[in-house]
Amino acid sequence: MTPNLLTLNSSKREFLLVGLPQQLTKINTSSLITTHSARNLGFIFDEHLSFSDQISTLSKSCYYHIHIRELRCLRPYLEFKTASNIATSIVHSKLDYCNSLYYNLPQSHIIKTPEHPDSLARAVTRKPQSSHITPVLKSPHWLKINQRIKINSFL
Repeated sequence: MTPNLLTLNSSKREFLLVGLPQQLTKINTSSLITTHSARNLGFIFDEHLSFSDQISTLSKSCYYHIHIRELRCLRPYLEFKTASNIATSIVHSKLDYCNSLYYNLPQSHIIKTPEHPDSLARAVTRKPQSSHITPVLKSPHWLKINQRIKINSFL
């Protein structure tokens, strides 16, 4: 860092120790400022690599912030193909970013996100919440989260 005239800000320095709970208890962290999760290239890693923080942040960002909610507002003015392209480019890019890291995660960790493709497909096809989702997902030819993870992991 010195040749590049860079210095380390000690007040912002934290460590993320990754490992099994049994391994982490063996490490003396009294002299370290440790954190439970850290963001790297937009992906949140936690100390047990369960990705629970990442999955909940992804869920919130796909639905609560703007994407699906705004698409529902714009949908009456868009053709089906345009709405489908918007959904694919904005929301699916968020769902697919680094999703190969979810490969082989327990189903209980991934179960938090499946409602987003469902609600996204309902917004695009203008189907009510009470309609059955399987035919709605087949209409734009979208895959469920687990299928997307498996396919993207092998690409």
